[in-house]
Amino acid sequence: MIFQSMMLHLEPVTSTFTSITLVCNRKKSSTFSLDGKPEILLDPNTLSDDGTVALSMYSVSEEAKYLAYGVSSSGSDWVTIKVMRIEDKTVEPDTISWVKFSSISWTHDGKGFFYSRYPTPEDGEKLDAGTETNANLHHELYYHFLGTDQSEDILCWNDPQNPKHTRTASVTEDGKYVLLYTFENCDPVNKFYYCDLLALPNGLEGYKGKKELLPFVKLVDKFDACYEHVANDDSVFTFRTNKDAPKYKLVRVDLKESNSWSEVIKESEKDVLESAVVVSGNKMVVNYLSDVKNVLQLRDLKTGSLLHHLPIGIGSVSEISARRKDSTIFIGFTSFLTPGIIYICNLETEIPDMRTFRETVVPGFDRTEFEVNQVFVPSKDGTLIPIFVVAKKDICLDGSHPCLLYGYGGFNINITPYFTSSRVMIARHLDTILCVANIRGGGEYGEEWHKAGALAKKQNCFDDFISAAEYLVSAGFTQPKKLCIEGGSNGGLLVGACINQRPDLFGCALAHVGVMDMLRFHKFTIGHAWTSDYGCSEEEEKFHWLIKYSPLHNVRRPWDESPEKITQYPSTMLLTADHDDRVVPLHSLKLLATMQYVLCTSLEKSRQTNPIIGRIESKAGHGAGRPTQKMIDEAADRYGFMSKMLDAPWID
Repeated sequence: MIFQSMMLHLEPVTSTFTSITLVCNRKKSSTFSLDGKPEILLDPNTLSDDGTVALSMYSVSEEAKYLAYGVSSSGSDWVTIKVMRIEDKTVEPDTISWVKFSSISWTHDGKGFFYSRYPTPEDGEKLDAGTETNANLHHELYYHFLGTDQSEDILCWNDPQNPKHTRTASVTEDGKYVLLYTFENCDPVNKFYYCDLLALPNGLEGYKGKKELLPFVKLVDKFDACYEHVANDDSVFTFRTNKDAPKYKLVRVDLKESNSWSEVIKESEKDVLESAVVVSGNKMVVNYLSDVKNVLQLRDLKTGSLLHHLPIGIGSVSEISARRKDSTIFIGFTSFLTPGIIYICNLETEIPDMRTFRETVVPGFDRTEFEVNQVFVPSKDGTLIPIFVVAKKDICLDGSHPCLLYGYGGFNINITPYFTSSRVMIARHLDTILCVANIRGGGEYGEEWHKAGALAKKQNCFDDFISAAEYLVSAGFTQPKKLCIEGGSNGGLLVGACINQRPDLFGCALAHVGVMDMLRFHKFTIGHAWTSDYGCSEEEEKFHWLIKYSPLHNVRRPWDESPEKITQYPSTMLLTADHDDRVVPLHSLKLLATMQYVLCTSLEKSRQTNPIIGRIESKAGHGAGRPTQKMIDEAADRYGFMSKMLDAPWID
């Protein structure tokens, strides 16, 4: 549950649900079987005629009687939660509004669920949600009883003294505790409180109509590390943490003796412990990131000892789904050349039995046409930066090929191998070499890697990306006029900064929903949470960090340069959306206006002939939740632009 990344990240994999499927045995409607005929429970394509209402979250009650699901409109982060009765697919009247940055967690009695929300905006029903820029403040935790109006929901926790904090809750698998995570910003640190639901004299019903908050116990009340619940045996809790362990470890504590913590799995010297899921009683699947590739291990929950390695390919584990009482686990997997596989693993056998349960097949795509390599390239300061290179087999390194270089580099986010149909298409039909640079600022090598690309060290991100581009040119993969760079959100900032610093190195640039105004970003919606990575311009020292690389404030002015040094910008497309309430569109629009002013009012000195254009999507947001047609249209526009600017003709 690394929740805080939701507050900035533009997901590299579009997380649009195609449907929620119920698998059942038709012969016995009360019995569910993996061999049964799948049945669509909820189809997001039917939520609106134009496809702009999207499914953003969902949670099934303990006895699988109800489905609570969140929908968002026009790509906004605002979510409305609905409830469906699974047996007959009846949508109940329950409607929960103004939810944002939340989970849905049911109590085991099935009477209701916990969720997080902000107060209703002043404009209320008149507001075109997603177009406002007001700061998101006073995040609160509520509990909703089924069959009641939202106005009757229990306020479980708030903190008026710290209006910028965000929080989310989850109920433990045994149903005994509700866990409260509180975040100060986007740093991987949190407070951790718990409440014993079984110890409430009159249960949650006793708080109806009262202003009294739930009696949470403050186990961790400082923002000094990440504490993520893995499992518990009554009061004995196991956590994943980066406390004195930048690559994470597992620790254990008895709530009755909260000052005594012990290690279950020590921090690895090289690999990052990304997650741990308990299954089959006292076993757990531990997910490590090793040189930006996932590795799975089966370990003993009590001792942490290694039991087995689980075989997966070179790529990314997208999800591990399991329950402690079950012996079966499901593992989602993807890679640059693997659209998607769900593995099913049976732990009842002595050696785990792992097989393919479902596999996504893309018609016409032949993975054997391509190969993936990983290289490590020194950055400006000598730090080795991993780069994945995806290309057709036996490609000739003569510098003639168009190349797309993607990067992110921020907020402890890992950019691991994943499949994108549009990029595979340009690799095949535009002969494009696809590259991903895992630059500092991300979490690919733990918290130290993250901190090495944040705050005063943010320039390392740009140096790493520029070094990756220089390598691709020097190694013969491409040449500057054939090189396109791409990034979104924090990656849009990356692209904006790099075209300012090295416009000569690129032939084309695609910047999606980028953070371009580094002096004012903290004033809009959830921007205040990003100061953990960027700093805040209202502090003098940090102002000087930000002004040096802010894309908006570093547009190259021809009149400030000597004639021999004047270099035009690469062909550039800045993409934004009118309902992006994560990185509001003013960032891209201000940069477009500034570049237009600077480059068009100095025509006697400007050498700019390459186009600089903006693409503004309507009824769309920060990236997730777009209808399929909008995603196709945008991909066609940006890669069509790239093809034209790099002189990369279509190849059948």
